[in-house]
Amino acid sequence: MNALRHTISLVSLGTFQLVRRTRGPHARGFLLGTGLGLASFSAVTYAHSAEAVNPKVNGVQMDTSRFMAEPITDSKALLGDKENMRHRMEILIMEIQAEFCRALEAEENCGQKFKVDRWERPEGGGGITCVLQDGDVFEKAGVNISVVTGSLPPAAVQQMRARGKNLKEGASLPFFASGVSAVIHPRNPHVPTIHFNYRYFEVETAKGEKQWWFGGGTDLTPYYLCEKDASHFHQTLKSACDEHDATYYPRFKKWCDDYFRIKHRNESRGIGGIFFDDIDSPNQEAAFNFVSSCARAVIPSYVPLVRKHKNREYGNNERQWQLLRRGRYVEFNLIYDRGTKFGLYTPGARYESILMSLPLHARWEYMHEPKSQSEEGKLMKVLKNPKDWV
Repeated sequence: MNALRHTISLVSLGTFQLVRRTRGPHARGFLLGTGLGLASFSAVTYAHSAEAVNPKVNGVQMDTSRFMAEPITDSKALLGDKENMRHRMEILIMEIQAEFCRALEAEENCGQKFKVDRWERPEGGGGITCVLQDGDVFEKAGVNISVVTGSLPPAAVQQMRARGKNLKEGASLPFFASGVSAVIHPRNPHVPTIHFNYRYFEVETAKGEKQWWFGGGTDLTPYYLCEKDASHFHQTLKSACDEHDATYYPRFKKWCDDYFRIKHRNESRGIGGIFFDDIDSPNQEAAFNFVSSCARAVIPSYVPLVRKHKNREYGNNERQWQLLRRGRYVEFNLIYDRGTKFGLYTPGARYESILMSLPLHARWEYMHEPKSQSEEGKLMKVLKNPKDWV
């Protein structure tokens, strides 16, 4: 039966892609209906597809079936100390992961689902990696959470000291880190790539003091520029920021423009968004609420753009340009991205999850330069000179 389901799913996807390439509106309309009908045969890969165990603490029950998998921390511990920021952040990132994965699955025309991989880290903690690959809408989509503990390696301490953290070199510093991270590479070149990451960090100093901070951001990488889409994306993020502080959006928008810069090419990875780190004011509660608002703004900022463009026609020229821009994405992530470097420095690193951000397909072409008046050239002008969208 599983083989039959797999075959039906592949036939549905293959037929959809074939008809899409023919650009026939009547055939495409028929196939979308067929694909949605066949989607009911697709196997669900949620780790909690079997009956979930919902432990009770003092009569309170946690519904773990709303997550993609069982929490990394024992559910009774999460319920027993709900005021602990570590626990609050873990529940938040699991909710964000599940809500975003299901929102993306709903946009798949042929019923593709995320593969869920719950893993444990011998040094402490673990994570849940969710990957949807070879979908008809999303070529590769990864949505990860991690909840890890251990001792900071020297390279990570050095990196944090460079950012102004008062940490002693050479000492064993216990740490806790949790976060949700996603990179979505769509199949259609008219649908942009999105990346977001929201995280919480604690370090215990040599004197036994605890330092904590939040970080994160959301940014958009289109292959073709649609100014209405860019304005919608930035306005959604601005609204989330403005709920907490009117200075946040302009400050974090500039930070994003500066951070996601491919310096050796003097161009931005995309059209920006917001980016921030080391947020530890005005207090922990306010900082957590701000991060929560930003994380919950991801779906309304992005999914409408997917729905708008996912069935648009495109040809080989658009596809080749998309692959070239993905090459730039790879360059940034492997050369500059601080999160990638921290993950690779951490003992017991899970490289498959860290490198999940890389696209399934990319392209590098020697000395490629689009014509300035082409649609590709219009995008490059913005990437060379970031602009304000709201």
